Amino acid sequence: PIFCGFALLVTYALLGSSWLIMKTEHQLHRKMCTITVYLVITLLVVIAIVSLWTPLTHADIAQRWFSLPNLYFLLPVPLLVLACAWGIVRSAYNYGHYQPFLLSLLLVLIGFAGLGISIFPYIIPPSISIWQAAAPVLSQQFMLVGAVIIIPVILAYTSWSYYVFRGKVNANESYH
Repeated sequence: PIFCGFALLVTYALLGSSWLIMKTEHQLHRKMCTITVYLVITLLVVIAIVSLWTPLTHADIAQRWFSLPNLYFLLPVPLLVLACAWGIVRSAYNYGHYQPFLLSLLLVLIGFAGLGISIFPYIIPPSISIWQAAAPVLSQQFMLVGAVIIIPVILAYTSWSYYVFRGKVNANESYH
């Protein structure tokens, strides 16, 4: 449990540092590139610890990940984690701008996919499944109508805010 919390902390720090790589220039940009490399290495160590500890303490998760043919189907998950980490480090060493952040987002997405694979079909392992925790169908239909209305509004607002705050932050100029 402590490593899971630490993994979350390091993940948010990585997302923040790679965001600053994307949004800043000069000295702060270079400093964030250095910090990002250390954060990726730290995150890989924590991911390795959690990935080894979890199957050792939960036999059903070990069965899901390491039995054949599941192993062949799920092997891309750790390989993609390593590929993303390598891409982040390589891009940070080359003082890249957008790639560290985009790869960090992909790394988080892959991490959630790995978590989903590990606990499926349970939402609270090992006793409550997704279907047991689900709301009644009528409630889900009501929420779907609300989601169909509000999600486009959220996406439009987010797109507008990204457009307004596009580009790099420059100490000598204000935003657009």
